[in-house]
Amino acid sequence: MKNYTFWFAAGSQHLYGGETLRQVEENCRAIADGLNGSGRLPYPVAYKMTVKTAEDAARLTAEANADGDCAGIITFCHTFSPSKMWINGLARLRKPYLHFHTQFHREIPDDAIDMDYMNLHQSAHGDREHGFIGTRMRLPRKVIAGYWRDAAAQERIGQWMRSAAGAVFSEGLKVTRFGDNMRGVAVTEGDKVEAQIRLGWQVNTVPVGRLTEVMAEVSDAEIAEKMAEYREKYDFAPSAEDAAAYQAREEIAIQRLLDAEGCAAFTNTFEDLYGMRQLPGLATQNLMSRGYGYGGEGDWKTAALTAVLKAMGGVSSFMEDYTYDLKRGLILGAHMLEVCPCIAADRPRVEVHPLGIGGKEPPARLIFEGKAGRATVSSLVDMGGRLRLITQDVECVKPPLAMPRLPVARVMWKPSPNLETGAESWILAGGAHHTVLSYDCGAELLRDWARIIGAEFVHIGENTTPHGLEQELFWNDLAWKLK
Repeated sequence: MKNYTFWFAAGSQHLYGGETLRQVEENCRAIADGLNGSGRLPYPVAYKMTVKTAEDAARLTAEANADGDCAGIITFCHTFSPSKMWINGLARLRKPYLHFHTQFHREIPDDAIDMDYMNLHQSAHGDREHGFIGTRMRLPRKVIAGYWRDAAAQERIGQWMRSAAGAVFSEGLKVTRFGDNMRGVAVTEGDKVEAQIRLGWQVNTVPVGRLTEVMAEVSDAEIAEKMAEYREKYDFAPSAEDAAAYQAREEIAIQRLLDAEGCAAFTNTFEDLYGMRQLPGLATQNLMSRGYGYGGEGDWKTAALTAVLKAMGGVSSFMEDYTYDLKRGLILGAHMLEVCPCIAADRPRVEVHPLGIGGKEPPARLIFEGKAGRATVSSLVDMGGRLRLITQDVECVKPPLAMPRLPVARVMWKPSPNLETGAESWILAGGAHHTVLSYDCGAELLRDWARIIGAEFVHIGENTTPHGLEQELFWNDLAWKLK
């Protein structure tokens, strides 16, 4: 991710005189310094101005829109700030927007409070005026209320910053598809033109023949260097060296083509890899561990989502719901080859096994168990005219079974609120079998990201019921048809 900055602007007016405005600026600089010094924000806050007129508001948003390093604006109305003067500026804002409802002092000073104090510290009604215009204009925004020195407020701002940075990253996202989708599959399809119009995603195909040409150009020295990287990061089965060297060739070629086009994510499918000896297993897994997004069977939406969640920070991987343990209420998540080693509980091991699909020679792949912990699984689906992001809370667990004959990377989780209700809800929402598993991107962060990019958000959690979700989806459909 770039070294983004978030702009902080106060709302006030000329009514209260120069001394009040001087104090507003001094206090807001102290708030920015306090947030930056908290250690809880992933990006710095920069105090930019006190907005006192309509011209100030328009200049603030115009400059923010034009600054490639600005990932969003944060506003706080220290005094009363008449909302009409914000209209022209906010109407043209193209960056993520947070309304921070705070106050410079935590408590009311019993002996010191007078009308000068009241005129200066007016966020209790200044921010309500400011909030009205955001609601009246139907602006997608995050509202956080809390004292600026408190850890809870700082952490929520930090989470929103990650969502906002992910949205800015998303605007320039490019996805390469090596071949097409797995034939006959519905959920991996989608409107790529609409995705570029709404999100900025550029999704294009590179012929597999071009990939094999670049593979042929990879040198022995490059393969040796990549193999040294593999040995440093992973354990090796004795018979895995030759197959892993071929995966190294594939990885180098894939990355070369991705980087040439500025792509952060890619897809392939076992049906469209003519001219390759092995399906990319270890190659794909290692690329994901380095931040590239991936989606199986041509699933460009999941590839993009994987890249975005990785860019927002934390441990995330392409995943697929594979099979159930109905006795224990668990789901076994895996894929035939491509699960990111960033989720591994222990050091992964490179092994070679027949695949039984795709008609290629046995590929080298990483095998490991996923780590235990709270996580989410998310699916991005095309509902025709809009994208729907479905996020479910899960608890990843240590597998109760050894599964010694299953040669894939895998993780087991208990879905919220339980397997039966969670599965019914997922299916009602239209969730795909491909997901992104994340230990660090929670539901609130993903809801914020969906709001910023203009996608519908559906959350399946401990209080979800199929009946309640069905009603929510019904009303969502009506609302989106009116947009």
